[in-house]
Amino acid sequence: MDNRDERLAATFVELADTLVSDFDLVELLDTLAIRCTELLGVSAAALLLAPPGIELRQVAASDSGYALSDLLAMAQHDGPAWQSHHEVKVIGPIDLDGARTQWPDFTEAAERVGYREMCAVPMRLRDQVLGALLLLNIHPAKLSATDVQLAQALADAATIGILHERVLRQQIDLVTQLHTALQSRILIEQAKGILAARTDTSVDQAFELMRGHARRHRRRTSDIARHVIDTRGTLPAPENS
Repeated sequence: MDNRDERLAATFVELADTLVSDFDLVELLDTLAIRCTELLGVSAAALLLAPPGIELRQVAASDSGYALSDLLAMAQHDGPAWQSHHEVKVIGPIDLDGARTQWPDFTEAAERVGYREMCAVPMRLRDQVLGALLLLNIHPAKLSATDVQLAQALADAATIGILHERVLRQQIDLVTQLHTALQSRILIEQAKGILAARTDTSVDQAFELMRGHARRHRRRTSDIARHVIDTRGTLPAPENS
């Protein structure tokens, strides 16, 4: 395995590793942009994403210079990245002469900062489209078909990583919600017994006392239950009393 293959393998591991506790989406996308310049030999790379209900936005780039930043601001609504995202297909590679008719304003802006070739690949997985990866070169006709395939593979790996992390976070949120619900149920069951003994009623009647108190005072039943447990059988006084 040569050095490029080793770096490529390491990059795919980086893009897939969303299980770490300190996962950072921006860091992941910055890594992808930088690795594209290293592995594909492009002059610059950038990631543009479109969260649900929001227009395409630049979130990461291999270069933080003002010239590229200005071009990427335009790329959010014009040029190959915008088209790749909306049509969900590879756009390019295309040199500036071939792009003038299609994106005259973007092409002129790219030419002003020295880029001569551009290409964009979508970030998508099945019916989910997250954005696009934009590649820019100061040399024309540099990107090969193999390079474009590799760029798509890198974009796909990053997309899978992002979506996997999203699902994992939703699962963690669900587990947390279930744990909270179970803890609340335990508190309520304990409080029912304590209040029933204190008021000489049934546990069902004690539960209705707590639930009614919670509704009247816009409190959670679990909060009322905790107070009953802490005070060994009394309901909390109204907050405005």
